[in-house]
Amino acid sequence: MAVPAPAQSARDIRAQQLAIRLSLGVGVLMFLGKSFAYYLTGSAAIFSDAAESVVHVAAVGFAAFSLWLSLKPADESHPYGHEKINFFSAGFEGAMIVIAALYILFAAISKWLAGLHLERLGEGTLILSGAALINGVLGWYLIWLGKRQGSLILEANGRHVLTDFYTSVGVIGGLCLTLLTGWLPFDPILAILVALNILWSGGQLMRQAFGGLMDERDSQVDSAVRAVLEQVVPGEVVEYHGLRHRQMGNSVFIDVHLLFGEDAPLRLAHATATRLEEQIAAALRPQQAVVTAHLECVEGHGDHHPPLVGGTSREMVLSISEDDRQG
Repeated sequence: MAVPAPAQSARDIRAQQLAIRLSLGVGVLMFLGKSFAYYLTGSAAIFSDAAESVVHVAAVGFAAFSLWLSLKPADESHPYGHEKINFFSAGFEGAMIVIAALYILFAAISKWLAGLHLERLGEGTLILSGAALINGVLGWYLIWLGKRQGSLILEANGRHVLTDFYTSVGVIGGLCLTLLTGWLPFDPILAILVALNILWSGGQLMRQAFGGLMDERDSQVDSAVRAVLEQVVPGEVVEYHGLRHRQMGNSVFIDVHLLFGEDAPLRLAHATATRLEEQIAAALRPQQAVVTAHLECVEGHGDHHPPLVGGTSREMVLSISEDDRQG
């Protein structure tokens, strides 16, 4: 038995699609504005910011495709749906950020070694300040909407946009220092620091994506599910085991075995399990949850159905351990 995840409303889907299109449009405008600022100034720091915007546009393009694919319903070839593309999207965006950071490091050091020449820094700083303000508002909105609707694609994109915002703020600070002191090396030094910050951000996104693809345990989901189960254990349910859950992007799939006494009527046990499935799904909102409970009898359970250890039967674990010792 299972409680299926509720389908996203048409309104939520439109909001996500509009947000990703807005991010793509703003990304193109940011790239054009920063490129013009670099043309005016020749600043390595502004160049680093413009290069990050190129990555952003490419990443948002892939995110838009990923959002479209993730919203497709399950079919015969993908019975669990298409939402795992969320993790591919976040990993791709993280990889693009890392590549941009490495290129920025190379360009900044090369420009420093070749000799520094800057001009019209005041105008470039004003253009960059306007771009930073727009990115800050957009990044906050994307993260807010992503968390509200449980969309990893929007949240990852929002974090990327905020990284772009912080990058611009750092570059603006470096340009202001250069304007105040006249010391030109501030420019490539800030570009290098910006690149290191971008590198860290990209690595975090890739780490999150790999964790999702490898079905890494989510401690928040685990705590929320156990809190619901422990309200009835021991009691209506004697005990539970075999709790497993995996993230699919916007949804989380949860399996759990519920043990009842042999005198518990099947009808009442089924009703209890259904109620728990619904309560677990409610506890995880706004994330969509697919909860499956397996009903078992506690008497003689160990003789016919060995308890699970991390999703593997205890007999199998003992067999593997014995093989290891013999090897």
